[in-house]
Amino acid sequence: MGADFGYRGKRLGLPEEGPGAIAPVGRRFGAIFIDWSLCMVIAYGLLARGDQQAAGNWALGVFLLMSALTVGTIGCTPGKRLLGLRVVSEDGGRLGFGRVVVRTVLLLLVIPALVWDRDGRGLHDRLGRAVQVRV
Repeated sequence: MGADFGYRGKRLGLPEEGPGAIAPVGRRFGAIFIDWSLCMVIAYGLLARGDQQAAGNWALGVFLLMSALTVGTIGCTPGKRLLGLRVVSEDGGRLGFGRVVVRTVLLLLVIPALVWDRDGRGLHDRLGRAVQVRV
């Protein structure tokens, strides 16, 4: 039968549903897809001058810059904004710039984003002491 750990986010003091609750996995994947697509378009059109292979490399830098600036200032990337998500610190406040950069670099490594805890947070969020919540 197993142990009952409650709903995702209970240990963090977050509500079970509605605004402030842990963001669903599907929305988070949708947001990263939107953000990556936007970065690829910017890299392909502005930086790689039509070279598809170079566009992928440039897109990593564009993603790092976009994520660090947008999450560090307004708490969400364009994809998260469109899907009603926000990144906050574990205590509910704004994430500091250093933690945003750590979180973003780990996200770019992909593997930390695929290692989740029972609250549904990736390793990049845990090490950055961040939580993705619904708006």
